[in-house]
Amino acid sequence: MAMTWVNGVECPPPSVFQWGLRDISSANAGRTDDAFMHKNRVGQKREIKLQWNAPRPEVTAKVLQMFNPEYFNYTYWDPMSNAIETREFFRGDADANFYTWTNGGLYESVAFTIIER
Repeated sequence: MAMTWVNGVECPPPSVFQWGLRDISSANAGRTDDAFMHKNRVGQKREIKLQWNAPRPEVTAKVLQMFNPEYFNYTYWDPMSNAIETREFFRGDADANFYTWTNGGLYESVAFTIIER
């Protein structure tokens, strides 16, 4: 069974799926002279760290191509809502660490973070 989808296409299952929730504070947020914090949260956005360990070159290419559009819809199980959700994300910087050229090649990992738009 698929774990995640990008723009409706099944994604190779990641080795690491680390979900996070980030608060977005207003521009005037911060501490006042009495050391009281004024967070002034204006929103929250999901941030998901994804990593594939020891992927073959064709899997590495597929993953990097799937997450290459500037914005994409990502469908996944969201731990906060306890349901499958589809949200619009963009990808942060990606890294693909090559391991060996032997036997057709192998990557150590491919990893990046996706951030909710």
